[in-house]
Amino acid sequence: MSALAPAPETARIRWLAQASSAAWLEQALAHPDLVLIDHAHCERKAAGVALQLMFRYPSDTALAEALSPLAREELEHFEHVLALLQRRGVALRPLAAPPYGAALAGKVRRQEPERLLDSLLVAGLIEARSHERMALLAAHSLDPELADLYGDLLASEARHFGLYWVLCERRWPRPELVRRLGELATFEAERLANLHPEPRMHS
Repeated sequence: MSALAPAPETARIRWLAQASSAAWLEQALAHPDLVLIDHAHCERKAAGVALQLMFRYPSDTALAEALSPLAREELEHFEHVLALLQRRGVALRPLAAPPYGAALAGKVRRQEPERLLDSLLVAGLIEARSHERMALLAAHSLDPELADLYGDLLASEARHFGLYWVLCERRWPRPELVRRLGELATFEAERLANLHPEPRMHS
């Protein structure tokens, strides 16, 4: 596995196999508007993931009760970021997606119940990476408005990946969760070893 040089002041998150690189942080800080646009798309996608799981497993009441509030909160975050973009005169526009999300989706096994397990763990991994990178941006952004934005979202991002873990723990034994999360986290870190040409929240 390719080693990632750790970015400064990175809080260790147990979900993640590797910290983000200093190169990613430098790239993101140099292009704040692009990262902000991508952040808006990420919040909307995160709401979509929660809703997709609710529709895929309609009889799982506990899953719906947990994910419905999460989806609403993700959309509130999207609206918050969208309002900030508008205040800054930056248009929300489509961005070419890095291969990160599709690669992780490709690791989700197709048979149940493994499909649900992997779907929850992948969603949690993405939330954990978002939390880690928002913490870096909050700590290092020279733009007070952006530093405040990312700092304000940290608690909810941590709660989100924690929720995905709780949903897994209620359904599978811990040793199985730890083993599978380790496999997926290693794969996730490997996807980030080569920096994407354009800055993205997950690149």
